[in-house]
Amino acid sequence: MFILPSDTIMTPDTLGDLIKQHQKLVTDKYEPLKNLYEGDHKILHEDKKAQYKPDNRIVVNFAKYIVDTLNGFFIGIPIKTSHEDKKVQEYIELLDAYNDQDDNNAELSKLCDIYGHGYELLFTDEASQVGLTYVSPMEAFIVHDESIRRRPLFGVRYYTNSKNELEGSYSTDEKIVYFDKDFKMTEEEAHYFGGVPLIEYQENEERIGSFETVDTMINAYNKALSEKANDVDYYADAYLSILGAVLDEDTLDRLRDSRIINLKGNNADKVIVEFLQKPDADGTQENLIDRLEQLIFQISMVANINDESFGNASGVALAYKLQAMNNLAKTKERKFISALNQRYRLISNLPNSSMGVDDWLKIKYRFTRNVPKNILEEAQVAQALAGITSQETQLSVLSVVDNVSDELEKKVKEETPIDLFAREASPGNPDGGGY
Repeated sequence: MFILPSDTIMTPDTLGDLIKQHQKLVTDKYEPLKNLYEGDHKILHEDKKAQYKPDNRIVVNFAKYIVDTLNGFFIGIPIKTSHEDKKVQEYIELLDAYNDQDDNNAELSKLCDIYGHGYELLFTDEASQVGLTYVSPMEAFIVHDESIRRRPLFGVRYYTNSKNELEGSYSTDEKIVYFDKDFKMTEEEAHYFGGVPLIEYQENEERIGSFETVDTMINAYNKALSEKANDVDYYADAYLSILGAVLDEDTLDRLRDSRIINLKGNNADKVIVEFLQKPDADGTQENLIDRLEQLIFQISMVANINDESFGNASGVALAYKLQAMNNLAKTKERKFISALNQRYRLISNLPNSSMGVDDWLKIKYRFTRNVPKNILEEAQVAQALAGITSQETQLSVLSVVDNVSDELEKKVKEETPIDLFAREASPGNPDGGGY
């Protein structure tokens, strides 16, 4: 986290120092995490072995498996937002549809899983509509003040343009300032979000990614499995040892091609023919590989859903198996809600927003874990809640109900009696009535 005094004025020197610090963070932390997720692992860059030695480089991409599994579990089912004011609700739905927000939220969540945090950029587009997009922490950062609340002072985004030159912009509460490769300010424009329009989403308070704590074990697993493959190659190309006899080149060629050994002579009983073998460490290797795989999932707290035991687990047993991953998701959910509140608070400040300045406080977010559902069990629970809780709470336990408010309205319409034979009132028949 970058922290400066609240009265800091952004100068080219200050901006340059901040970007250099961030670039070091990119090199030391973000790039290794990105490479690990994309399958560019350490074993691929180790020194080559001698030409005569097997040199397998096997990559088992646990990092991607952990990220994709946790991300699907957390936000595979899109976030549902609701508001008691129908006008505000319709405006939120319009914003989400306009910006393809379900996809943006999923990408923000994935950035958090990989790097420990990610950013969302707010802007107004050429149609004067609110735009929302995700930004990688490899190309953006926020500068906070020294107060206990760590309020954002500047939101900085930079990139390499088509001329291979660095350029970008930084935002304050009131304006966006663009800068060139020398960090000199080129132009600026006002914005009306009433705050820095770059929002940070966090995986956790420490900004630790989902596989960051097991990267050494992933590298060790790759090495152990590669060495096991090397051993297989070694045994396939084992040397044949013949002691007590001198064989010419033609005889050696015939032995290799026919795979038949027939040595004769006065001292044939003293000839030793056998394959050279190095000590077998298969058991040790298997134990190490199994232990590493177990620890990778245990320490990352992400379930191995390919495990055979998952397919036969009951509802309660499945809940226990997913408990650790669910704890991770709950922590992430609280951080997400905080960032989502900031998103809609900034949007509510816009002059053309359909939200009042305090409407964001009443937005409700519903996160649904993406796990197999037992609809019959859910229906039984909902039925048992009848007379104890409100209908809204009853319906909320049903995974088949996407929007509780809409479902309640449908129920009211279905329960309203309709006279299929009623006619509209007319001057000749002021009371209407049937035929």
